[in-house]
Amino acid sequence: MEEKILEVKRLQTHFFTESGVVKAVDKLTYYVKKGESVGLVGESACGKSVSAMSILRLIPYPPGKIVGGEIIFKGQDLLKASESEMRHMRGNRIAMVFQEPTTSLNPVLTVNKQLTETLELHRKMSKKEAINEALQLLQLVGIPDPKRRIADYPYQFSGGMQQRLMIAMALSCSPELLIADEPTTSLDVTVQAQILEIIDNLRSKFGTSVILITHNLGIVARYVDRVNVMYAGRLVETAPTEVLYTQPRHPYTIGLLASVPRLDRPRGVKLVPIKGLPPDLAALPRGCAFAARCYNAMERCRDEKPEFKKIGDDHYSACFVN
Repeated sequence: MEEKILEVKRLQTHFFTESGVVKAVDKLTYYVKKGESVGLVGESACGKSVSAMSILRLIPYPPGKIVGGEIIFKGQDLLKASESEMRHMRGNRIAMVFQEPTTSLNPVLTVNKQLTETLELHRKMSKKEAINEALQLLQLVGIPDPKRRIADYPYQFSGGMQQRLMIAMALSCSPELLIADEPTTSLDVTVQAQILEIIDNLRSKFGTSVILITHNLGIVARYVDRVNVMYAGRLVETAPTEVLYTQPRHPYTIGLLASVPRLDRPRGVKLVPIKGLPPDLAALPRGCAFAARCYNAMERCRDEKPEFKKIGDDHYSACFVN
């Protein structure tokens, strides 16, 4: 059996606001195997990014707080680790590419400074060694003329180049797990493809496990091995990519796939949107959170929360109608 490098068990991350307790992540459970690429998909505000930030314990307190669950990384529960242990973990063994490189990079520090700082801190390199390694990283992610560009500031890079720089920073310490949170946001289609190919090639080259967070199901189809579908802070379906796309079982997954343009559909076939809006996470319904938008909803769905059950080989769904 392949090693599970990460196990998220019944994770609960809440935000305590004047409007009430927002259950951004509500008893979320999933795992990532060594060298595997896992997609985390769903509409905006379903808890994807918050769950990723929870893994690195970057939830701002107040108002946010991880109130329950376990995050097991290679046998260690990160929720029980000291802050010193987490500082060693972040960027070193677990790295993250944030969705907005413009706001993630420091505008007053050169690329040289931002890349070499991590190398000197975590890998104990001398300044000269760190610069040489930084140049290799810039070349690895496809930044032209790295010897000249390393002295530039982030604002002198295009959006695509900034995202390449973020990937170089994330990979600088050869992490065992890379979390890519909407890595292609605000990039044009051609640059999106280049960024995703870089991540995929680096995964193949270094055996790094990847969590790819996105709402773009087209990206997921090509670049991940298994898909986790989230709704209202919970996992509603998980399956190998090919299985999920050919045999979706949860009504929400079916709705997401029906709303995506596809070249193999006959001309004139209209996209089918999912009716309604996601629920208020501060006032979740008693039963299934998707019941109000579901075409298959029964009375039971409004009174009980469906359990996550196995319905096929490595295929699980949380729905009464399977």
